[in-house]
Amino acid sequence: MNFIDEFRDKQSILALKKLIEQELKNPINIMEICGGHTHSIMKYALPSILPKEINFIHGPGCPVCVMPRTRIDTAIKLASMKDTIFCTLGDLLRVPGSEFSLLDLRAKGADIRALYSPLEVLEIAKKNLDKTIIFFAIGFETTTPMSALLIEKVIEENLKNVFFHINHITVPAPIEAIMSDENVKINAFLGPSHVSVITGYGIYEPIATKFKTPIAVSGFEPVDILESILNIIKQSNEGTFKVYNQYKRAVSKEGNVKAQNLVKKYFQVCDFEFRGLGLIKDGGLELKEEFSAYDASKKFDCTVQSKNENKACICGQILRGLAKPYDCKVFGKACTPKNPIGSCMVSGEGACAAYYKYSKVNI
Repeated sequence: MNFIDEFRDKQSILALKKLIEQELKNPINIMEICGGHTHSIMKYALPSILPKEINFIHGPGCPVCVMPRTRIDTAIKLASMKDTIFCTLGDLLRVPGSEFSLLDLRAKGADIRALYSPLEVLEIAKKNLDKTIIFFAIGFETTTPMSALLIEKVIEENLKNVFFHINHITVPAPIEAIMSDENVKINAFLGPSHVSVITGYGIYEPIATKFKTPIAVSGFEPVDILESILNIIKQSNEGTFKVYNQYKRAVSKEGNVKAQNLVKKYFQVCDFEFRGLGLIKDGGLELKEEFSAYDASKKFDCTVQSKNENKACICGQILRGLAKPYDCKVFGKACTPKNPIGSCMVSGEGACAAYYKYSKVNI
């Protein structure tokens, strides 16, 4: 059995489309939390085949997009230090800081490395014992266990030249912040499947109950998303607000308990500033005090004076679900993937990048 093709099957897509049309009674605003869902929705042109009464709202589920400028500037400051190898994941290198990006700094000679796996830090550290190795950890619950495992390995192997700047964030906290906004117009959520593999879908039940909002934890293929939308619409019609686990093939209610325990061993919750959302209580993670010897934020001077965001960029509004990429005056003009002004255009999971790549017309 091919575990991809069956979830892209044309007949299944058309059948689900018909069921959705039959069930839909009222307009509905659905926020997909994860940027991966945004890209799938745009890639498979789901807004164009579904009733116009279904409005997709793009959420803050891209860890690169929500990283505030102060943390980008902090990363640049750390990477600028003498005899330092700066390591991180993903598209963070391209996000503009107050003056320039990490990629610009690398072009000037700084040793900045984008990793496929955090565990690459171990070999880098062993081969460069005369250097300071800084791992700038980012991501939601999906990648946090990998950072925790790296910390454990660094301690086990007694590597004294590795330090961590922790920028891990959680999904429930920003969603609760968005739903607490008096201007919110969200009726339901598509929950992130890969995050839920770690956390379990039970983590969203308090949000669904508190805000009386259905949540469907969905896979990333079109059949997954359409099946999740169908459940959301049925719940809306029935007046229920439960967490539906569409992604049963990988997600359980409890999640990966072993990974959760590893995270709890090294990290504790803290308040975290999200781009566009502001400071969110318990929105992030930090190293526990007992591991402060490995904490780059305590070992080095991380104070920065950041400039305000570019006034033309509306990434903050997009991340709050108050605007779409086409509402931005510089989208696709001054701001493109090759010359990004805002983080939503930089990241491979960003909403602006998805619209630019997959759509040429206003939806």
